[in-house]
Amino acid sequence: MHVLFCTDGSKISFNALHNFAKWTKGAVVDVICVIDWTFLPDEVSVETEGFANSCANVADTILSFAQKEIEKTSLIFGQGIKRCGEAVDSILEQIDREKYDIVLMGSHGKKGIQRWLGSVSRDVVNNISVSSYISKYENKARKILFATDGTDNSNLAVRDAIKYLNLNEKEIYVCVVNENPSLLFLEGTLDSHWLLEIEEQQLKNADRIIRDVRSKLEEYSLPIKKDAIVMGIPAEKIIDFARDEQIDLVVMGTRQKSKIRGSVSKRVLEITAADVFIVK
Repeated sequence: MHVLFCTDGSKISFNALHNFAKWTKGAVVDVICVIDWTFLPDEVSVETEGFANSCANVADTILSFAQKEIEKTSLIFGQGIKRCGEAVDSILEQIDREKYDIVLMGSHGKKGIQRWLGSVSRDVVNNISVSSYISKYENKARKILFATDGTDNSNLAVRDAIKYLNLNEKEIYVCVVNENPSLLFLEGTLDSHWLLEIEEQQLKNADRIIRDVRSKLEEYSLPIKKDAIVMGIPAEKIIDFARDEQIDLVVMGTRQKSKIRGSVSKRVLEITAADVFIVK
């Protein structure tokens, strides 16, 4: 497995590295550090060569620390990549240049009225077709939740989690969210009998989805600790489930090849305290 770890030297970014290392071993990790000077106002003048050298020295320090941290784990340090410039563009260019299985990043998440303080994470995830592992806080990396809806994308997420992550001795949870059928139609278009019939079909479908996931996990001798079928708004229920069960990692598929704006994945990623593994 080939991983790109994006770091600015912050504790949040290294939380992602430490958590990820508890889920897998033997992955080759390239580290990219971008010193972003694009925040400087146009009227601020700097001596370009000297400032670039200073940026390079800072990046070297961060990359050296990252290498030492990786070598403490079961991961393998690949190459250190330093850039001076715009962070998102530099990361996207590196992803285009090399073939990566997962992009690993930290995120500040959602606070107050701001969408993400970790805007670099947001913009990178929105513009790549590579799967991503996003983390905010260091955790025990013990409980994993498959938030699935039975689509090909969700099935792919289960497959890739089994492929890339070491799930032995982990607690595995599976959750299927059925949307309230009364919210799916205009009021008065369906009577109560129709709504009850739809709910019954939803339950049957959710039960089948869980059986399929269980069957896939059993192929690798991975038992499910708990499964649940809940009704409501998918993103809200997944966030609630992850909080109530103290989940460390949420695994989700996304329908879009790249953009996740407006998706369930986006809302979960913004709000949950758990790590999120999004399979594109």
